[in-house]
Amino acid sequence: MINQEKINKLLEKIESLKREQKMDLSSDEDLSIAIMNLVSLEEHFFFTGAKTGKEKYFDFVSKIREIRKELLKQIVKEPEGEIWCVSKHLLAATMRLIEVGQKYYAQNKRKEAENLFKKAYELYSLFWGINLKVIDIGEVKEIKENKINIHDEGKGDLMSKLNDLVQKLIDCCKE
Repeated sequence: MINQEKINKLLEKIESLKREQKMDLSSDEDLSIAIMNLVSLEEHFFFTGAKTGKEKYFDFVSKIREIRKELLKQIVKEPEGEIWCVSKHLLAATMRLIEVGQKYYAQNKRKEAENLFKKAYELYSLFWGINLKVIDIGEVKEIKENKINIHDEGKGDLMSKLNDLVQKLIDCCKE
């Protein structure tokens, strides 16, 4: 389990590794966005194949799936249980919420768009919380509401804590 002190030590370690150029979380962030798009491509080729009855689209699904699996292995290391699928679905749901939010935004439905964007970022933060092992999935049933883990004594809800942590860990604008 990770408490606030451990989170701070993790942040210090990551900053140190960034300085030594041994860790580039911004590249992992870019990779996660690419994976989101690959999942969307799988879905689009599937539906195109189903709607047109043309098998070639299902071949594309298989090829894209293999690429997505290869890339997801770079982020989801040593997955246990359902973590691989959970991670894939968190990214897929994030992507879909962003897309629907963008449609709402273009239709001047700003409140609905912002709500979906917030949910998308919460799911994306949950993805990173799981894959950076900030959240111990094994003890989720024992964790009280609004806590990252059983040692968390901070204020604020779980998703805002994860959002803040992801913002600190992954900053694509820092080179």
